[in-house]
Amino acid sequence: MGKNEQSIHDFTVNDLSGEAVSLADYEGKVLLVVNTASKCGFTPQLQDLETLYQEYKDKEFVVLGFPSNDFGGQEPLEGAEIGAFCQKNYGVSFPVFEKTVVKGKDASDLYKFLSAKQKNAWVAMAPKWNFHKYLVNKEGKVMDYFVSTTSPTSDKIKKAIDKLL
Repeated sequence: MGKNEQSIHDFTVNDLSGEAVSLADYEGKVLLVVNTASKCGFTPQLQDLETLYQEYKDKEFVVLGFPSNDFGGQEPLEGAEIGAFCQKNYGVSFPVFEKTVVKGKDASDLYKFLSAKQKNAWVAMAPKWNFHKYLVNKEGKVMDYFVSTTSPTSDKIKKAIDKLL
């Protein structure tokens, strides 16, 4: 990577209890970064994301969930309530972070990086709805994205993950 190139590992985010987590902790792992919501038509994808995580977690793969209220006010929950909802209803065991703004001028620095080609060098696509997925390689570079309608357990996503593992 060039000196000015950023990677996802340069960012720190807060977990659901407000504790800072360095994404450098995930260096060497392939990541699927997803903006989630508890009241969306795509919310059942939480179960598919968990299935994908369970299938690949022993192969250096992690799903990172970022709840967002940016689309249709579909994430009314806060903090621990979000974690409880994801765990109780969908058995989610992958990391879920603090509610995050994922689009527009108020987007978090992480999401500005994920969605801007001038920052990540590869992808120029901000989330258009909940459950937009970014695929990040082991070095922290954004390699691809998948729209909300693409199932986490689809062959398209699995093949893309397999290429990076």
